[in-house]
Amino acid sequence: MNLIPRDFYLDDIFDDFMPSKENSMKCDIYEKDNTYHIEVDVPGFNKEDIKVSVDNGYINISAKKESKEEDHKDKKYLRRERSYHKVSRSFYLGDIDEGKIDAKFNNGTLKLSIPKKQEIDKQKYIEIK
Repeated sequence: MNLIPRDFYLDDIFDDFMPSKENSMKCDIYEKDNTYHIEVDVPGFNKEDIKVSVDNGYINISAKKESKEEDHKDKKYLRRERSYHKVSRSFYLGDIDEGKIDAKFNNGTLKLSIPKKQEIDKQKYIEIK
């Protein structure tokens, strides 16, 4: 018989006061050779869990992981924090060449190479007569 509830112990006391890192994706963004590079840490996710989309100069990165209930039928959990997890980030990069974006995922890190659009000389000269 268990008279003291599980929540009573001090191991969980700081959970409500500490900021959650649940929705964080740590990243580095840099520019090199007329190309933006984004490196994003998404540990615990598989390549299939990650989606990258482009919309009017915005790069949207999201990762979603759901647990399968059939894997947990015979377990009695005392604490369960890994059943569902979703994170996302968006970055505005401006005029980019959407057709030439390259994405690679290796060891929990997503690497994107996003070429800038080549600027066309929009300045026109008027011939003086």
